[in-house]
Amino acid sequence: MNITRIYAGYLQLLRAREISGILLKHLWQEYLDRSPRLRRLLKSKKKRQIPIKNTPTRLRETIEDLGPTYIKFGQILADRPDLVTERFRNELKKLQSKAIPLDDETAIQLIEKELGRPVEDVFKAFDKQAVASASIGQTYRAILQTGEEVIIKIQRPHIENKIKLDLYLLSHLAKRAIRNYPELAVIDVVGLIDEFGVNILKELNYFNEVNNINRFQDLFKDDPRVHIPKVYTEFTTRRLIVMEFIHGIAPDKIDHLKEAGLDPSIIAKNGADIILKMILRHGFFHADPHPGNLFVMPGNVIAFIDFGMAGVLRPRHMTFLADFSLGFSQRNSKSIARSLVKLCDIKFFDQMEEMEFEIDDLLKGYSSIPFDKLDFSQIMQECINIIVRYELKIPSNIFLLVKALATLQKFATQLQPDLSLGPIIIPYAKNLVLQKYSPKKFASDIYDTLGEYVSLIKEFPRDVREILYHLKQGKITHEITTPKGDSIYKTLKRFTSRISLVILLSGVLISSATLMIYRPDSFLGTVSFTLASIITLYLIIKLLFSSKR
Repeated sequence: MNITRIYAGYLQLLRAREISGILLKHLWQEYLDRSPRLRRLLKSKKKRQIPIKNTPTRLRETIEDLGPTYIKFGQILADRPDLVTERFRNELKKLQSKAIPLDDETAIQLIEKELGRPVEDVFKAFDKQAVASASIGQTYRAILQTGEEVIIKIQRPHIENKIKLDLYLLSHLAKRAIRNYPELAVIDVVGLIDEFGVNILKELNYFNEVNNINRFQDLFKDDPRVHIPKVYTEFTTRRLIVMEFIHGIAPDKIDHLKEAGLDPSIIAKNGADIILKMILRHGFFHADPHPGNLFVMPGNVIAFIDFGMAGVLRPRHMTFLADFSLGFSQRNSKSIARSLVKLCDIKFFDQMEEMEFEIDDLLKGYSSIPFDKLDFSQIMQECINIIVRYELKIPSNIFLLVKALATLQKFATQLQPDLSLGPIIIPYAKNLVLQKYSPKKFASDIYDTLGEYVSLIKEFPRDVREILYHLKQGKITHEITTPKGDSIYKTLKRFTSRISLVILLSGVLISSATLMIYRPDSFLGTVSFTLASIITLYLIIKLLFSSKR
């Protein structure tokens, strides 16, 4: 028998017992809160009065007692209106990692183990008192032998094994629940836990954070408004990361910013533009841009820290954001509804009219507010809430995006109360649309399509031989009729040529129309649109009035 499997089973049993104890304790407290008679009985025996708590508060406290895995899972649920009601989400947003600080001596031993040598050999100075402590890691300040000030983040011992145990138990319970309650399959609890497991295990590997930092450094290497901290890779391991210490002021300390000669208005505009650039130009963004992860350096330069979690957007997600933004700027409920349905990858939605009406009604509630004063993130969240009610599946990254935009809006308006994201987003959205329908992109699509046709032609003889073989075997029977005096070849040739021409002209019309809308001064757009329109009109007249062949 495998000893490792036995030991793993033993650990799972211990953790399951611990979880059961925590759940039973809080369930008993919840039962007491709902049973006044039993509370009075117990109160007569005890002098201390037991405080009554509502169910969302009890749930939050239960999650906190269960540990880091459940805390992080609860934080994710707080941003999922498709899974959790607003009442519970508001309480789950309060989840904080109230970790007991790791003993400094133990932490230093772990640092030395990862470095493979004493801290004195690496650092000229080392502050043995932790700067901050979280559920997964603990941070310290130090100075390298070369004089650079650094932050050291060390992972707690055995935290990865604990989280893996929790993930196994969560997945096991979810699968059991699906078997017993098949209606839960609609929510895809198992898929949610699996996705969460992948993300949290990535966060445990500090090399992933290093990769994120390197990627952001490359994206913003020519932007003087942004500072991404340097990572000292020679000292970094899977469980230890050493990076540049940032001297700066938190953006929510407005008085300190002004005392240092910094401009809150510039900081707000630059911060919003930088994060929107991450989202709409690069499709790769800092997932939690709250004031605790931002510092303002001299010259109004914004420094980012904590890159453990980053959002990645697919082209389809970026297209949605562009279409939604332009629909938002025009207060066009149809455009917004179409962008939301396309986001959910729905080919046909029979409740489109009802959704458009709800979105239109939502927009009318903001009709008295000028566009540059509208809260973009709030309206997007409300539109997402509408689509959730129609039980359409939204990609999980979109919830991360909405959270990032909401956090951005909150921090930016603290610095500049009248700042709105809408006017900043629109130029990026227009650029995305122009890229989508640019001549270069259109040519690329045509090239790809031609490649598919070439492949089809190459495979056609083999496919025909296969069909003829099956016909001889009597496995396929089908009657084909063609117009009198015409051949299959001529019919197909005429059909495909017309279809190809229609596709080509449609693409030219769309591209040129887009250029005319978003670049009215574009000569190319005007000329191409005019020519395509004339040719299309000619073909329509020819098809309508030409004699039958």
